[in-house]
Amino acid sequence: MRFGLVHRILTNAFAALSIVALVSTASMPPWKAGLLLVALAVAIAVPERWRRRPVLRYFATIGPLILVTVQLARFFAGYPPLDIAIEFAVILQIIRLLTRRGAAHDQQLIVLALLHFVAGTVLGGGFVYGLCFLGFLVVAPGALALSHLRREVEGNYRQGARDRTGLPVDVPRILRSRRVVGKRFLALSCLASIPIFLFTLALFMMFPRVNLSLPFFIQSRPGRVIGFSDRVDLGTMGLLRADPTIALRFYVPDLPEPHPSRLILRLRGTAFDKYDGHAWSRPPAAPHQSGLQSGEPDEMFALARPPDEHDRKISFDLESIDPPVVFLPPHVVALKLHPQQTAVSERSILKRGPEGEVRYSDGESHGIRYDAYVASESEPIIETVAAEDRQRYLDIPASMPSRIADLAREWTAAQPTPYLKAKAIEERLKHTYTYDIGSPSSGRMRPVDHFLFESKRGHCEFFSTAMAILLREIGIPSRNVTGFVGGTYNRFGRYYSVRQGDAHSWVEAYFDDPAQGWVTFDPTPTSGAQPLEDTTGTYAYLRDFVEALSERWSRYIVGYDLKTQIHFFDDFRRHYEKLRTITHINNINFGAAEHVTRDSLVGATLLALMLGGFLFWKRKTRAKPTASMKRILAINPGHETISVLYKRLELALNHHGLSRPPCVPPLRFAEQLARSAHPLSDSVLALTQRYIEARFGGVAMNAAARRDFEQQIKRVRAYRAPSAPPPSRPLSSCRERQP
Repeated sequence: MRFGLVHRILTNAFAALSIVALVSTASMPPWKAGLLLVALAVAIAVPERWRRRPVLRYFATIGPLILVTVQLARFFAGYPPLDIAIEFAVILQIIRLLTRRGAAHDQQLIVLALLHFVAGTVLGGGFVYGLCFLGFLVVAPGALALSHLRREVEGNYRQGARDRTGLPVDVPRILRSRRVVGKRFLALSCLASIPIFLFTLALFMMFPRVNLSLPFFIQSRPGRVIGFSDRVDLGTMGLLRADPTIALRFYVPDLPEPHPSRLILRLRGTAFDKYDGHAWSRPPAAPHQSGLQSGEPDEMFALARPPDEHDRKISFDLESIDPPVVFLPPHVVALKLHPQQTAVSERSILKRGPEGEVRYSDGESHGIRYDAYVASESEPIIETVAAEDRQRYLDIPASMPSRIADLAREWTAAQPTPYLKAKAIEERLKHTYTYDIGSPSSGRMRPVDHFLFESKRGHCEFFSTAMAILLREIGIPSRNVTGFVGGTYNRFGRYYSVRQGDAHSWVEAYFDDPAQGWVTFDPTPTSGAQPLEDTTGTYAYLRDFVEALSERWSRYIVGYDLKTQIHFFDDFRRHYEKLRTITHINNINFGAAEHVTRDSLVGATLLALMLGGFLFWKRKTRAKPTASMKRILAINPGHETISVLYKRLELALNHHGLSRPPCVPPLRFAEQLARSAHPLSDSVLALTQRYIEARFGGVAMNAAARRDFEQQIKRVRAYRAPSAPPPSRPLSSCRERQP
């Protein structure tokens, strides 16, 4: 394998892994991330010979300057500083990959790649980042070693060094050589990643993650979920139904085996009471009321009442969204937040707002985890409506055609009670209208009227809006509700994934009956009122596997905090004590052995053994001669002595300002002194010849010869130059080309 080719492959892989890791954690738009990855592929694919062309050499200087100018202009234009910094780092690395020439540029590539991995870690580090980090551990030892070797080769060439034949160092020939890098080198460099990984893992386990962010750069970067803002247009929900991004996960205990592949669980986000003919909104209301702080984990945030032992607990893992809405299952009575370990003492706060909405504090940039306590369906949870607020749920836009009211009365004329009237409207919409994500009624002047009488097809927002208006036309208070319809079971993670495509809209109608209050109705046909993701097939199997790995990474790696660390060590200790109990029952661990196997004593013993092994290894490897050195000393026992003596001669010459360049051999240096007619040249040449004979010629040096060598060194050091030194030819340096 050619040295230059292997080095280029490893450095390219090193830089590419760092860029992918940073792009994956930066939450870039797909088009921008794809464009950067295409540019990365082009930069890597450019042939080596093209990099010497003048246009790329000029671009290597002008490109970064243009990039700095553009990013500064974007910064002053108000673009997010974090996005600007990430794009700058990625594009700068791509420019360097495109224009690199030689080891100096490779060194810059490696430094930038390391900074990219650090930035990815600060930004959170998702599952893709974890895969890139593992690749980094495998590639890094070989890339660093070969980059250092190439830098030494090119450095010697620039300094005029020569090989054993006396010819200048031929860098292209070395890069083409197949003898420098072999399979054994690659195997050992890859295996070096194992101790690095183990050391990193030990540090990770010892020091938990603490959320510490810089307010100016590390800002919350939530993905926006359409349909949960303070205004919902009829034309948005259908587009959302095609988005497979995971919004939250939930865990339902005690489900029958096998678990249902889809679970319909309407997770309520927020509700709207005002419709203007095109969109739902809410009038300005009082600020959200503060609730329970999550820093007190033993207390609950009671919505209807405190939880009891009969309630069912459903655990939720909510990704960061905007606005920060907490999604609630039906009949929820209380919530409990799982606090995160942070570097500051801020607490996450649940805030209760209008229309039964619950939000969490905006400081949680990675979402929240919470438990919802659900009461049985037989327990009534009544939310009453004050008389002065009732009219809000009956208001109808003045532009609404009268034929909508006629249709409502036509559908409900045969029903005796308000509840049965609402059920009649629900059934007519559900069974006589068609679900369609791309509704033809979107963008019409009167979308609900067009949906009811013209297209008769649309997405869930049209069905819920139509039912809410029809209910108001016959005097039943109603409001439009947005949330998620349910989730798809992940067979590997044993949880239900709720995607942004599972966003849904339904209706809540209010009845004056004390046993009813607000009642949920869903007029959307069944085909559109359930999760739309596939649950069978190869794609679904691979999707569940990757998503389960990503969830585990986010929970146990990204979310590894002090609480998780304590829980991990408690589990380990509990399993160890269980093993001790089993061995004691089986009469294996008893008496003195029972005391010796206590966890504290075993831990102290392991630490002592590790420390003792490290000290023993340091002692054994200290000043230990290599095999080649042993062979040299066996042939010539005075080898080490003459090397020390020549080093003392060099120190004496340094005293007179005569330093031997590292690239100039000792004999050539002495000959240069002789050609320059230096007064010390004869002594230096004689001592150098004796040094070469003793070190390389096998001439033994006895005690008398050693003392004479030392005396000559003292004379060289004690030499005093006359006031007017004779003119001398300057000594050649490493940078001068030898003839």
